[in-house]
Amino acid sequence: MSQWIITPDKYLNCEEEKAIRKTALDLAIIARSRGNQIDVRNHLIIEVALGTGLRVSELSNLKIEDLHLGKGQNTLIVRNGKGGKDRVIGFNSKLKSLILDYLDYRVSCSQYLFHSERGEKMTRFGIGRVFKTIAEKTDVVAPHHSIHSLRHTYATNLYKASGYNLRLVQKQLGHSSIMTTSVYSDVINKDLDEALENMD
Repeated sequence: MSQWIITPDKYLNCEEEKAIRKTALDLAIIARSRGNQIDVRNHLIIEVALGTGLRVSELSNLKIEDLHLGKGQNTLIVRNGKGGKDRVIGFNSKLKSLILDYLDYRVSCSQYLFHSERGEKMTRFGIGRVFKTIAEKTDVVAPHHSIHSLRHTYATNLYKASGYNLRLVQKQLGHSSIMTTSVYSDVINKDLDEALENMD
């Protein structure tokens, strides 16, 4: 079986990431001014995807009770992730503030963080559609990107921010094998970058 490889077109570059965040935020600000819920929810979907690297199915299944947002707590529990495993994921305080703000704003009593207009949990397709809709309104985001690109973006960002700590990325992504995670070290290689810069 050939090893899957990650290439730079599988994740958002810095400009694309900034642009999609800005579009989602701008739509949320307009929605709040009109008392609408949907674009405020959609903004959080983008931010949680970029801030946790959750799979689409994990975003869909995320319940409010699985968020731990008390003092000094910024974690969530993924129940029954890939391979039937639970895992705990940490995230930063900026994302925690966004989640708390959203929970304060939303009117639904749904147990799911991301619910449809009917109050049920959003489907994977519905969450994917949210990304596509926002991406289409963002000039710089390449059309081949999908909601799954946000998981790859998170992983590449975390890999760099952690000082190239592959084990840490493996834990956050919920990969059973470090081999799966090693695709990120193939595309982002600090030693290679430095070596190339040192060449005449």
